Amino acid sequence: MKSFIRWTLRSAAVLVVLGALLWVNRTAVALWGVGVLMDLRMPVGPHREIDWATGVDPEQRPTGKRPPNIVLILADDLGWNDLTFNGGGVAGGSVPTANIDSIASQGVTFTNGYAANGTCAPSRAALLSGRYPTRFGFEFTPTPPAMPRIIGMLNADDPLRTRKPILAKNEQAIGDFDELGMPASEITLAELLKDVGYHTVHIGKWHLGGTGGMAAEDQGFDESLLMANGLHLPVNDPNVVNSKQDFDPIDRFLWRAMKYAASFNGGEAFEPGGYLTDYYTDEAVKVIEANRDRPFFLYLAYFAPHTPLQATKADYDALSHIKSHRQRVYAAMIRALDRGVGRVLDALRDNGLENDTLVVFTSDNGGAHYIGIPDVNKPFRGWKITYFEGGIHVPFFAKWPARIPGGSRYDAPVQHFDVMPTAVAAAGATLPTDRPIDGRDLLPFVRGESAGVPHRKLFWRSGASQSALIDGWKLNLSNPPGRAWLFDLRTDPNEKNDLAAAEPAKVAEMRAEIEAHNATQVPPSWPSVAAMPINLDKDITVADAPDDEYIYWSN
Repeated sequence: MKSFIRWTLRSAAVLVVLGALLWVNRTAVALWGVGVLMDLRMPVGPHREIDWATGVDPEQRPTGKRPPNIVLILADDLGWNDLTFNGGGVAGGSVPTANIDSIASQGVTFTNGYAANGTCAPSRAALLSGRYPTRFGFEFTPTPPAMPRIIGMLNADDPLRTRKPILAKNEQAIGDFDELGMPASEITLAELLKDVGYHTVHIGKWHLGGTGGMAAEDQGFDESLLMANGLHLPVNDPNVVNSKQDFDPIDRFLWRAMKYAASFNGGEAFEPGGYLTDYYTDEAVKVIEANRDRPFFLYLAYFAPHTPLQATKADYDALSHIKSHRQRVYAAMIRALDRGVGRVLDALRDNGLENDTLVVFTSDNGGAHYIGIPDVNKPFRGWKITYFEGGIHVPFFAKWPARIPGGSRYDAPVQHFDVMPTAVAAAGATLPTDRPIDGRDLLPFVRGESAGVPHRKLFWRSGASQSALIDGWKLNLSNPPGRAWLFDLRTDPNEKNDLAAAEPAKVAEMRAEIEAHNATQVPPSWPSVAAMPINLDKDITVADAPDDEYIYWSN
């Protein structure tokens, strides 16, 4: 009996110690579990070549006038100050982005181009639908399983953060990642172009759902090379240089959860053929060559420079003047992105397609605070995940040598949802008439053929955060903390002088405009999983202070 009691006590002590160790290391255990789950859910096979469909026989190439090709190039989390077109650039402008800049210099710069959202997925929905994503319930960005909860756990242990996430209690009821996206009932740019004879191709990130008719190949794309997961190269590849940000909960999650994987037209996952940015570029060039004899729409959705930060050794070695390892890896990613854009432009030129191709370049949102690079959105205030200018004022260029005069500049506000009607008009297609289309064809405005401006009013909404831009006045709302900021962007484009206390009538007027706009939208199709605090003026490496200004963002 005594031996049994001793055994029981020892066993209980062991369990207590193990339980304590598991509690202390609960985030490490949770991250390990995420990795195991991903390995089980997504086995990745060896690389395989894509056999892209080809157009007509070159000897039977049509001789008459054909509609323009359309190439939409989307960067991911590209900061306003990552490009050198406006005198800025990463690492003090020491990494030129001449190829991306050339789209602006040879076409039009939309100096006040706005993302449709402060995060990636709703912006992509607006680009392809021509509509506010809140018109069809796409208010929150889908996240991988358990991501918000684990990030919340990591954030709770961070001594630099004084404000903590507010986690939903119903995370399990939200639905699987692939079940959340743009509904099949939306009519996409790809569908409209396909209806008038375009061959439609998607390459890269999608983030608009994968089941129930929401996958790219079900939303109008003839061919889709999907970023099935998000490593740019395997972590231990001899040609990769990694920068892991242990100070960033999102980064810690991504390194454990992400794999190096692609898939084609809904098939099994396989390893991409090289560094992700270069691989997407290689395949985009092949698509252009394969379709040079027929009109095509290419949606090239790069993942760069989104975390995890990974560069090729060659790009990293070329930037030895940058002393910060993290900034050097990030700059190398920008270098690869610019090189890729240049190769796509070269392919259009080499195949005799440059003059009659509409090329649009933009970013899904601004640069992120969690990469720890403070001037990524300079001179704008705020970051990705906010509706301050740093989160939504993005590079936005277009060129079409046959129709857009080089070196053009358009200063009135435009938004991502304008891309769809602009491309539809260029192609000679017709917009749907059974639903509101919020975007406008921008070409008549750029060419001086339309009076007025495309939009007097623009709106943004994601749960706790909402914003409106009306005739130059910008109202940013966040609840929590129950705060309103009012700016006159005509004199204060960097949102430094808050006029909310001095202009209560204007605040009330714009609140009423937001309420009227919201009345035309629909409730979210799935609930938010967390409200995240974002410091407006400090990147994540800097400790919060009691008087810092911040917003909460629902995701």
